[in-house]
Amino acid sequence: MKLILENIKKSFEKKEVLSNITFTFETGYIYGLLGRNGAGKTTLFNCINEDLLIDEGVFEIEENGIRRKVNADDIGYVLSTPVVPEFLTGKEFLKFFIEINKTKIHEYKSIDDYFDLVGIEIDDRDRLIKDYSHGMKNKMQMLVNFIAKPGILLLDEPLTSFDVVIAEEMKQLLRQMKGDHIIIFSTHIMELALELCDKIVVLNNGVLEKVERDEDNAMLKAKIINVLRGKEND
Repeated sequence: MKLILENIKKSFEKKEVLSNITFTFETGYIYGLLGRNGAGKTTLFNCINEDLLIDEGVFEIEENGIRRKVNADDIGYVLSTPVVPEFLTGKEFLKFFIEINKTKIHEYKSIDDYFDLVGIEIDDRDRLIKDYSHGMKNKMQMLVNFIAKPGILLLDEPLTSFDVVIAEEMKQLLRQMKGDHIIIFSTHIMELALELCDKIVVLNNGVLEKVERDEDNAMLKAKIINVLRGKEND
């Protein structure tokens, strides 16, 4: 499967954030999306997820040489600020999510197995989500996407609120998932992107640019910094 972006433009009043972006993402890779603060990474995700309407261009999926529109079931979106139903307990939310998505879930686990997957303790499973920490809310947001397994997974700074152990477990899960998914991982942390991601993409001045991973990390970092500074690579 491919996610194809063609001539994507998005402006807010007179400020152009996305400028004629054309890019193709493919199944089997974790893409590290890097950019300076305000570069438009979250805007790009919101446009792909249709939370924002683009000004021009098209998002399409290509499967077996046939193109179609992206639909809601294709995309899972983990926001940097978790959006979860705080009036439910963790267990109530998972049960509700599994029930409404039962036709889409191919591999069922028990509720407790799902909680174990992201390290939510037994005593926390019957607590209201409003009483969860930011990191725990983020775990719930990640978990429902692991359960639903959408073809395209948009991750906006997903690991910053996790402790070291859970972050490593999440990385391993993402590596296991990538064979059947397109995973786009937005982060400000270059070292994390270089460690986890197969391909590096930089959003700068409204344009997506792929940075080839054919050099050692020190040279790659220098190349990425040059792109972010708007300089040509030597």
